[in-house]
Amino acid sequence: MSKTKPKDLPPLSRAQRELMELIWDKQEIGVQEATALMNEQRPVARNTVRTLLERMREKGWLTYRVDGRSYLYSPTVPREESLGQRVMDMVDKACGGNPEKLMMALLDYRGLSNEEALRIRKMLDDAKTK
Repeated sequence: MSKTKPKDLPPLSRAQRELMELIWDKQEIGVQEATALMNEQRPVARNTVRTLLERMREKGWLTYRVDGRSYLYSPTVPREESLGQRVMDMVDKACGGNPEKLMMALLDYRGLSNEEALRIRKMLDDAKTK
């Protein structure tokens, strides 16, 4: 994977994000396999998948290599970096840039198990020392 940063790329549509999750799982995927996997969730045409993949490549989210007559697509951005950018976008857009609002929403609507709270406390303590 190259060193592309998600903040430098145009956002993905919902269908593109769904497909991107499959690509991150597989690390490399062709149109036929992508279509089959997407059809496990909902009906989607092969041409639609091919168009989604090509648009994602044009946006910079994917690269490809040719294998015979097939194009095999792979991500240019690691899943973890994309997740971090999505969280930052959510904090900025939905929480007015205030990460405390995000945490309060998480606590109010989902809650945390004791184990989750301990792990988060450790992460916060580790972040303070860095």
